[in-house]
Amino acid sequence: MKLYLIAGEASGDLHGSNLLKALYAAREGLECRVWGGDLMAAQGATLVKHFRDLAFMGFVEVAKNLRTILGNIRFCKEDILRFQPDALVLIDYPGFNLRIAKWARKMGIPVVYYISPQVWAWHRSRVYDIKRDVDKMLVILPFEEAFYQKFGVKAQFVGHPLLDALDIDPNENLSAPKSGNLIALLPGSRKQEVSRILPIMLSAIRHFPDYRFVIAGTSSLPEAFYQPFLADYPNVKLQFGQTYELLREARAALVKSGTSTLETGLIATPQVVCYAGNAVSFAIAKRLVKVPYISLVNLVMEQPLVTELIQDELNTENVRRELARLLDPAQAAQMRAGYAQLRARLGGGGASAKAAAEILEVVQGRK
Repeated sequence: MKLYLIAGEASGDLHGSNLLKALYAAREGLECRVWGGDLMAAQGATLVKHFRDLAFMGFVEVAKNLRTILGNIRFCKEDILRFQPDALVLIDYPGFNLRIAKWARKMGIPVVYYISPQVWAWHRSRVYDIKRDVDKMLVILPFEEAFYQKFGVKAQFVGHPLLDALDIDPNENLSAPKSGNLIALLPGSRKQEVSRILPIMLSAIRHFPDYRFVIAGTSSLPEAFYQPFLADYPNVKLQFGQTYELLREARAALVKSGTSTLETGLIATPQVVCYAGNAVSFAIAKRLVKVPYISLVNLVMEQPLVTELIQDELNTENVRRELARLLDPAQAAQMRAGYAQLRARLGGGGASAKAAAEILEVVQGRK
Protein backbone atom coordinates (compact mmCIF):
# COMPACT_ATOMS: atom_id res chain seq x y z
CA MET A 1 0.00 0.00 0.00
CA LYS A 2 1.19 3.51 -0.84
CA LEU A 3 0.08 6.78 0.79
CA TYR A 4 0.91 10.38 -0.12
CA LEU A 5 0.73 12.84 2.82
CA ILE A 6 0.83 16.65 2.60
CA ALA A 7 1.53 18.92 5.59
CA GLY A 8 2.64 22.52 5.10
CA GLU A 9 3.46 23.76 8.60
CA ALA A 10 5.40 22.80 11.72
CA SER A 11 2.29 21.60 13.56
CA GLY A 12 1.33 19.47 10.57
CA ASP A 13 4.81 17.94 10.59
CA LEU A 14 4.40 17.04 14.27
CA HIS A 15 0.98 15.43 13.91
CA GLY A 16 1.92 13.92 10.56
CA SER A 17 4.90 12.20 12.15
CA ASN A 18 2.75 10.63 14.86
CA LEU A 19 0.22 9.60 12.23
CA LEU A 20 2.98 7.96 10.18
CA LYS A 21 4.21 6.09 13.24
CA ALA A 22 0.71 4.72 13.79
CA LEU A 23 0.26 3.88 10.10
CA TYR A 24 3.55 1.99 9.89
CA ALA A 25 2.64 0.07 13.04
CA ALA A 26 -0.76 -0.88 11.63
CA ARG A 27 0.31 -1.77 8.07
CA GLU A 28 3.44 -3.75 7.25
CA GLY A 29 5.20 -2.78 4.03
CA LEU A 30 3.50 0.62 3.81
CA GLU A 31 5.26 3.13 1.53
CA CYS A 32 4.76 6.85 2.20
CA ARG A 33 5.83 9.93 0.29
CA VAL A 34 5.31 13.23 2.11
CA TRP A 35 5.40 17.00 2.13
CA GLY A 36 6.25 18.01 5.68
CA GLY A 37 9.39 18.32 7.74
CA ASP A 38 12.16 16.61 9.66
CA LEU A 39 9.79 14.80 12.03
CA MET A 40 7.87 13.11 9.24
CA ALA A 41 11.11 12.19 7.47
CA ALA A 42 12.44 10.69 10.71
CA GLN A 43 9.59 8.16 10.68
CA GLY A 44 10.96 6.72 7.44
CA ALA A 45 8.80 8.48 4.86
CA THR A 46 10.33 9.99 1.71
CA LEU A 47 10.33 13.79 2.15
CA VAL A 48 9.49 15.61 -1.10
CA LYS A 49 9.16 19.23 0.09
CA HIS A 50 9.98 20.81 3.46
CA PHE A 51 7.35 23.04 5.07
CA ARG A 52 9.87 25.86 5.50
CA ASP A 53 9.64 26.38 1.72
CA LEU A 54 5.84 26.46 1.77
CA ALA A 55 4.86 28.85 4.60
CA PHE A 56 3.31 32.06 3.28
CA MET A 57 1.12 34.00 5.71
CA GLY A 58 -1.78 36.35 5.00
CA PHE A 59 -3.45 37.65 1.84
CA VAL A 60 -0.66 40.08 0.92
CA GLU A 61 2.17 37.59 1.40
CA VAL A 62 0.34 34.94 -0.60
CA ALA A 63 -0.19 37.40 -3.45
CA LYS A 64 3.51 38.28 -3.49
CA ASN A 65 4.49 34.62 -3.71
CA LEU A 66 1.73 33.42 -6.02
CA ARG A 67 4.11 32.22 -8.75
CA THR A 68 5.99 30.02 -6.27
CA ILE A 69 2.75 28.64 -4.82
CA LEU A 70 1.34 27.76 -8.25
CA GLY A 71 4.64 26.11 -9.16
CA ASN A 72 4.47 23.99 -6.00
CA ILE A 73 0.92 22.92 -6.84
CA ARG A 74 1.94 21.90 -10.35
CA PHE A 75 4.94 19.94 -9.07
CA CYS A 76 2.83 18.24 -6.41
CA LYS A 77 0.31 16.97 -8.95
CA GLU A 78 3.07 15.61 -11.16
CA ASP A 79 4.75 13.90 -8.21
CA ILE A 80 1.51 12.27 -7.07
CA LEU A 81 0.87 10.91 -10.55
CA ARG A 82 4.37 9.42 -10.68
CA PHE A 83 3.95 7.83 -7.24
CA GLN A 84 0.43 6.46 -7.89
CA PRO A 85 -0.70 6.33 -4.22
CA ASP A 86 -3.65 4.30 -2.98
CA ALA A 87 -4.85 7.40 -1.12
CA LEU A 88 -3.98 11.00 -0.46
CA VAL A 89 -3.85 12.14 3.19
CA LEU A 90 -4.10 15.92 3.62
CA ILE A 91 -3.09 17.50 6.93
CA ASP A 92 -4.51 20.98 7.58
CA TYR A 93 -2.84 23.58 5.23
CA PRO A 94 -6.14 24.34 3.43
CA GLY A 95 -5.10 26.93 0.83
CA PHE A 96 -2.89 24.34 -0.83
CA ASN A 97 -4.53 21.07 0.16
CA LEU A 98 -8.07 21.88 -0.95
CA ARG A 99 -6.77 22.60 -4.44
CA ILE A 100 -5.00 19.26 -4.47
CA ALA A 101 -8.16 17.53 -3.18
CA LYS A 102 -10.23 18.93 -6.06
CA TRP A 103 -7.69 17.69 -8.57
CA ALA A 104 -7.34 14.28 -6.86
CA ARG A 105 -11.09 13.72 -7.06
CA LYS A 106 -10.91 14.15 -10.84
CA MET A 107 -8.01 11.69 -10.92
CA GLY A 108 -10.00 9.13 -8.93
CA ILE A 109 -7.59 9.19 -5.96
CA PRO A 110 -9.24 8.66 -2.54
CA VAL A 111 -8.78 11.64 -0.22
CA VAL A 112 -8.76 11.64 3.59
CA TYR A 113 -8.42 15.01 5.34
CA TYR A 114 -6.83 14.89 8.81
CA ILE A 115 -7.06 18.07 10.93
CA SER A 116 -9.79 20.15 9.40
CA PRO A 117 -9.42 23.56 7.81
CA GLN A 118 -11.19 26.10 9.98
CA VAL A 119 -14.15 26.39 7.62
CA TRP A 120 -16.41 26.79 10.64
CA ALA A 121 -14.62 30.10 11.27
CA TRP A 122 -14.48 31.52 7.76
CA HIS A 123 -14.87 30.44 4.13
CA ARG A 124 -17.87 28.33 5.10
CA SER A 125 -18.59 27.88 1.41
CA ARG A 126 -15.58 25.56 1.35
CA VAL A 127 -17.61 22.93 3.17
CA TYR A 128 -19.37 22.16 -0.11
CA ASP A 129 -16.03 21.67 -1.85
CA ILE A 130 -14.99 19.34 0.98
CA LYS A 131 -18.23 17.36 0.63
CA ARG A 132 -17.52 16.94 -3.08
CA ASP A 133 -13.77 16.27 -2.96
CA VAL A 134 -12.99 14.51 0.34
CA ASP A 135 -13.92 10.91 1.13
CA LYS A 136 -13.66 11.41 4.89
CA MET A 137 -12.80 14.16 7.36
CA LEU A 138 -10.89 13.16 10.50
CA VAL A 139 -11.42 16.05 12.91
CA ILE A 140 -9.64 16.87 16.15
CA LEU A 141 -11.94 19.44 17.79
CA PRO A 142 -15.13 18.14 19.40
CA PHE A 143 -17.53 20.58 17.74
CA GLU A 144 -16.23 19.90 14.21
CA GLU A 145 -17.89 16.50 13.78
CA ALA A 146 -21.39 17.91 14.26
CA PHE A 147 -20.57 20.90 12.05
CA TYR A 148 -19.60 18.70 9.11
CA GLN A 149 -22.38 16.17 9.59
CA LYS A 150 -24.87 19.03 9.40
CA PHE A 151 -23.70 19.53 5.79
CA GLY A 152 -23.70 15.82 4.95
CA VAL A 153 -19.93 15.41 5.10
CA LYS A 154 -18.52 12.12 6.41
CA ALA A 155 -16.63 13.19 9.52
CA GLN A 156 -15.17 11.41 12.54
CA PHE A 157 -13.85 12.99 15.75
CA VAL A 158 -10.66 11.09 16.60
CA GLY A 159 -9.48 13.23 19.54
CA HIS A 160 -6.71 15.79 19.58
CA PRO A 161 -3.21 14.48 18.71
CA LEU A 162 -1.55 16.98 21.05
CA LEU A 163 -2.70 14.86 23.98
CA ASP A 164 -0.45 12.11 22.65
CA ALA A 165 2.39 14.35 21.46
CA LEU A 166 2.61 16.06 24.86
CA ASP A 167 2.29 12.80 26.81
CA ILE A 168 -0.30 14.39 29.10
CA ASP A 169 -0.72 12.84 32.55
CA PRO A 170 -4.50 12.61 33.12
CA ASN A 171 -3.92 12.49 36.90
CA GLU A 172 -1.85 15.68 37.08
CA ASN A 173 -3.01 18.09 39.77
CA LEU A 174 -3.68 21.37 37.98
CA SER A 175 -4.89 23.18 41.08
CA ALA A 176 -1.32 23.60 42.36
CA PRO A 177 0.13 26.90 41.09
CA LYS A 178 3.44 27.02 39.27
CA SER A 179 6.45 28.57 40.99
CA GLY A 180 9.75 29.92 39.68
CA ASN A 181 10.55 33.08 37.77
CA LEU A 182 10.69 31.92 34.13
CA ILE A 183 8.41 33.50 31.52
CA ALA A 184 8.25 31.94 28.05
CA LEU A 185 7.86 33.93 24.84
CA LEU A 186 6.40 32.09 21.83
CA PRO A 187 6.25 34.65 18.98
CA GLY A 188 5.40 32.21 16.17
CA SER A 189 7.18 30.32 13.41
CA ARG A 190 7.06 32.67 10.41
CA LYS A 191 9.27 35.68 9.73
CA GLN A 192 6.35 38.04 9.25
CA GLU A 193 4.61 37.21 12.52
CA VAL A 194 7.79 37.10 14.61
CA SER A 195 8.83 40.50 13.24
CA ARG A 196 5.53 42.04 14.34
CA ILE A 197 4.91 40.23 17.61
CA LEU A 198 8.29 39.65 19.27
CA PRO A 199 9.25 43.36 19.62
CA ILE A 200 6.01 44.05 21.50
CA MET A 201 6.53 41.05 23.76
CA LEU A 202 10.06 42.21 24.53
CA SER A 203 9.00 45.81 25.17
CA ALA A 204 7.11 44.78 28.31
CA ILE A 205 9.87 42.88 30.08
CA ARG A 206 11.47 45.91 31.71
CA HIS A 207 8.45 45.93 34.05
CA PHE A 208 9.43 42.50 35.39
CA PRO A 209 13.04 42.77 36.60
CA ASP A 210 12.74 39.75 38.89
CA TYR A 211 11.84 37.34 36.07
CA ARG A 212 13.83 35.46 33.43
CA PHE A 213 12.55 35.62 29.85
CA VAL A 214 13.28 32.90 27.30
CA ILE A 215 12.23 32.87 23.64
CA ALA A 216 11.15 29.56 22.11
CA GLY A 217 12.92 29.67 18.74
CA THR A 218 11.55 27.72 15.79
CA SER A 219 13.64 25.43 13.59
CA SER A 220 12.21 27.12 10.49
CA LEU A 221 14.11 30.34 11.31
CA PRO A 222 17.89 30.66 11.83
CA GLU A 223 19.34 32.04 15.05
CA ALA A 224 20.70 35.04 13.15
CA PHE A 225 17.14 36.13 12.37
CA TYR A 226 16.42 36.69 16.08
CA GLN A 227 19.60 38.56 16.96
CA PRO A 228 18.53 42.09 15.84
CA PHE A 229 15.47 41.86 18.11
CA LEU A 230 17.66 40.93 21.09
CA ALA A 231 20.25 43.69 20.69
CA ASP A 232 18.64 45.78 23.46
CA TYR A 233 17.78 42.75 25.63
CA PRO A 234 21.05 40.99 26.49
CA ASN A 235 19.49 39.03 29.36
CA VAL A 236 16.82 37.41 27.21
CA LYS A 237 17.74 33.87 26.18
CA LEU A 238 16.89 32.03 22.96
CA GLN A 239 16.29 28.27 22.94
CA PHE A 240 15.57 25.94 20.03
CA GLY A 241 13.90 22.55 20.11
CA GLN A 242 12.81 22.80 23.75
CA THR A 243 9.42 24.51 23.54
CA TYR A 244 7.50 21.94 25.55
CA GLU A 245 10.19 21.75 28.22
CA LEU A 246 10.22 25.54 28.39
CA LEU A 247 6.44 25.72 28.81
CA ARG A 248 6.46 23.10 31.54
CA GLU A 249 8.98 25.13 33.52
CA ALA A 250 7.46 28.54 32.81
CA ARG A 251 5.29 30.29 35.35
CA ALA A 252 3.52 32.15 32.53
CA ALA A 253 3.81 32.59 28.76
CA LEU A 254 3.13 35.11 26.00
CA VAL A 255 1.96 33.06 23.03
CA LYS A 256 1.26 33.90 19.41
CA SER A 257 -2.24 32.81 18.38
CA GLY A 258 -2.28 29.37 16.77
CA THR A 259 -1.63 25.78 17.76
CA SER A 260 0.83 26.98 20.40
CA THR A 261 -2.04 28.37 22.47
CA LEU A 262 -3.55 24.90 22.71
CA GLU A 263 -0.16 23.34 23.48
CA THR A 264 0.34 25.87 26.26
CA GLY A 265 -3.13 25.17 27.64
CA LEU A 266 -2.67 21.41 27.65
CA ILE A 267 0.67 21.80 29.43
CA ALA A 268 -1.29 24.02 31.85
CA THR A 269 0.88 27.14 31.69
CA PRO A 270 -1.03 30.41 32.25
CA GLN A 271 -0.87 32.46 29.04
CA VAL A 272 -1.70 35.65 27.21
CA VAL A 273 -2.54 35.12 23.53
CA CYS A 274 -0.94 37.61 21.13
CA TYR A 275 -1.58 38.38 17.48
CA ALA A 276 -0.63 41.18 15.08
CA GLY A 277 -0.72 40.75 11.32
CA ASN A 278 -0.41 42.75 8.16
CA ALA A 279 -2.99 45.55 8.38
CA VAL A 280 -4.57 44.81 5.00
CA SER A 281 -4.71 41.06 5.61
CA PHE A 282 -6.20 41.60 9.08
CA ALA A 283 -8.87 43.99 7.77
CA ILE A 284 -9.94 41.41 5.18
CA ALA A 285 -9.90 38.55 7.69
CA LYS A 286 -11.95 40.52 10.21
CA ARG A 287 -14.77 40.78 7.68
CA LEU A 288 -14.70 37.07 6.94
CA VAL A 289 -14.12 35.38 10.31
CA LYS A 290 -17.30 34.02 11.90
CA VAL A 291 -16.07 33.02 15.39
CA PRO A 292 -16.01 34.98 18.66
CA TYR A 293 -12.41 34.09 19.62
CA ILE A 294 -9.04 33.83 17.90
CA SER A 295 -7.42 31.24 20.19
CA LEU A 296 -8.17 27.53 20.07
CA VAL A 297 -8.35 27.41 23.87
CA ASN A 298 -11.27 29.82 23.99
CA LEU A 299 -12.98 28.23 20.97
CA VAL A 300 -12.94 24.77 22.54
CA MET A 301 -14.02 26.11 25.93
CA GLU A 302 -16.65 28.38 24.35
CA GLN A 303 -15.68 31.15 26.76
CA PRO A 304 -12.74 33.58 27.21
CA LEU A 305 -10.53 31.47 29.46
CA VAL A 306 -7.37 33.19 28.19
CA THR A 307 -6.96 36.88 27.32
CA GLU A 308 -6.50 37.67 23.63
CA LEU A 309 -4.53 40.76 22.60
CA ILE A 310 -5.22 41.26 18.91
CA GLN A 311 -3.75 43.80 16.48
CA ASP A 312 -3.92 47.29 18.09
CA GLU A 313 -4.66 45.73 21.49
CA LEU A 314 -1.24 44.09 21.36
CA ASN A 315 0.81 46.89 22.91
CA THR A 316 3.31 47.28 25.73
CA GLU A 317 0.85 48.42 28.39
CA ASN A 318 -1.68 45.68 27.72
CA VAL A 319 0.99 42.98 27.70
CA ARG A 320 2.39 44.34 30.99
CA ARG A 321 -1.03 44.41 32.63
CA GLU A 322 -2.11 40.94 31.52
CA LEU A 323 1.22 39.34 32.35
CA ALA A 324 1.15 40.86 35.83
CA ARG A 325 -2.34 39.42 36.29
CA LEU A 326 -1.12 35.92 35.40
CA LEU A 327 1.68 36.16 37.94
CA ASP A 328 -0.92 36.53 40.70
CA PRO A 329 -1.29 33.02 42.21
CA ALA A 330 -5.08 33.21 42.47
CA GLN A 331 -5.51 34.26 38.83
CA ALA A 332 -3.08 31.59 37.65
CA ALA A 333 -4.87 28.88 39.63
CA GLN A 334 -8.19 29.89 38.10
CA MET A 335 -6.79 29.54 34.59
CA ARG A 336 -5.19 26.17 35.36
CA ALA A 337 -8.52 24.89 36.64
CA GLY A 338 -10.01 25.86 33.30
CA TYR A 339 -7.24 23.93 31.55
CA ALA A 340 -8.42 20.75 33.30
CA GLN A 341 -11.78 21.17 31.59
CA LEU A 342 -10.01 21.84 28.29
CA ARG A 343 -8.24 18.47 28.49
CA ALA A 344 -11.52 16.70 29.18
CA ARG A 345 -13.25 18.28 26.19
CA LEU A 346 -10.49 17.16 23.82
CA GLY A 347 -11.02 13.50 24.65
CA GLY A 348 -8.58 10.80 25.65
CA GLY A 349 -5.34 9.80 23.99
CA GLY A 350 -4.80 7.68 20.91
CA ALA A 351 -5.84 10.19 18.23
CA SER A 352 -3.06 9.15 15.84
CA ALA A 353 -3.91 5.45 16.09
CA LYS A 354 -7.62 6.18 15.58
CA ALA A 355 -6.84 8.35 12.54
CA ALA A 356 -4.56 5.68 11.07
CA ALA A 357 -7.29 3.04 11.41
CA GLU A 358 -9.81 5.31 9.67
CA ILE A 359 -7.39 6.00 6.79
CA LEU A 360 -6.69 2.32 6.22
CA GLU A 361 -10.40 1.58 6.34
CA VAL A 362 -11.08 4.17 3.62
CA VAL A 363 -8.37 2.70 1.38
CA GLN A 364 -9.51 -0.89 1.88
CA GLY A 365 -13.10 0.14 1.27
CA ARG A 366 -12.17 1.60 -2.14
CA LYS A 367 -10.34 -1.52 -3.31
